[in-house]
Amino acid sequence: MAAHGRPIVDVLAEIPLFQVLSQEGISAVASAGLSRIYAPGQIICYQGDPGDHLYVVIEGLVKIVFTSARGDEMVLNILGPKEIFGELALLDGSPRSASVVALKSASIFVLPRRQLLELMSVNPRLVDEFLKLIGKRVRNLTEKAGDLAFLDLGGRLAKLLLQLATKHGQVHGVVLDSGLTQTDLARMIGASRPAVNRALQSLAARGLIELQGRTIVLRDLEALRRRSQV
Repeated sequence: MAAHGRPIVDVLAEIPLFQVLSQEGISAVASAGLSRIYAPGQIICYQGDPGDHLYVVIEGLVKIVFTSARGDEMVLNILGPKEIFGELALLDGSPRSASVVALKSASIFVLPRRQLLELMSVNPRLVDEFLKLIGKRVRNLTEKAGDLAFLDLGGRLAKLLLQLATKHGQVHGVVLDSGLTQTDLARMIGASRPAVNRALQSLAARGLIELQGRTIVLRDLEALRRRSQV
């Protein structure tokens, strides 16, 4: 399958994890997996599912959702094109620690664990890149823990808006029309939806953002950066 007419092998070649492979190696990855299309709101994998596949976002957006034993949810991350998920469970085959849901129509490349391990056995540099990917995940989790401890709600929200806009190439643009709701934002920063709504209104009143229905436009990036550091 292809994304907007581009062969999957070309997309994989732009992902750091696979860039250490030769063209033949990348072609082997493409041949070992398959592509699936998910509609907005469709669950790609469930928390507790077997950890036997690696996933690559080819197109669209997905959210990583952790559900507690009593049913409370936290959005751990938002991923877009050329980003990978499922790598933690893949290490030891443990059940998935979170569910993944499509925010927009998403094209996902799925690589079975067995095939990935076979590729690693003949491409040692792939192991190094995989470890770098794991390290990046751990650093991100550490940073989020620090934000929860040291930033107030307004600071965490300002930082999240900047991260989402930058991550998806819309530094002066839209955040919420990607399919995220205020509830999603609240679950990403450990707050309630009403509290996030009040924080958004406060940022809008100060001219840092503009609210247009479910769309957020970032108006003062420097002020948002300052707010995210206090």
